[in-house]
Amino acid sequence: MIVPAALAVLIVLVPLLGGKIRHLAEINLKRTWLAVSALLIQVLVLNILPRGLPTMAYVAIHLATYVLAAGFVVSNRRVPGLPVIALGAALNLVVIAANHGVMPASPAASRIAGHNAPADKFVNSAESANAHLAILGDNFAIPAGYPLANVFSIGDIVLIAGAALTFHVGGQSVLGRRRPNHYRTVHIEPIS
Repeated sequence: MIVPAALAVLIVLVPLLGGKIRHLAEINLKRTWLAVSALLIQVLVLNILPRGLPTMAYVAIHLATYVLAAGFVVSNRRVPGLPVIALGAALNLVVIAANHGVMPASPAASRIAGHNAPADKFVNSAESANAHLAILGDNFAIPAGYPLANVFSIGDIVLIAGAALTFHVGGQSVLGRRRPNHYRTVHIEPIS
């Protein structure tokens, strides 16, 4: 929930920083159906499907959504910020794959966020004290009692930074405009 909320804030900041939302609509994205499918399938697997399938089925479906998202990113790799978004997603994918399809959350971060994973359904993030690649897991938290209290990872932070780049370059906000190069190369003639 943190990533979608951060993306919404980033979009709102575009016009506040002198950009135009309509410029974002002009970005020529290819194969958007891949990204939309990945998102819808993740929502389905994490929030709608009851616990009835074998765990490995949930894991396979969850990991497959990253393959769909990767196809979208590769198709749009020239869009500013998308390679950074891809890096964030790859960091998340690596740790999820190393931990049997679940993002490990540090016990401390889970406690701070008041994060209690339900035992009766598949979750994408679960408390784990002995995770592989734990440094890439959900080690950061927005404390319980604050809006959107939850845990998040380094990959999420990188992904959000890439989205900021995409939105502000694409929306031509003050943050995304190219500045003229005031530092020109000076040619120095050799002394004879």
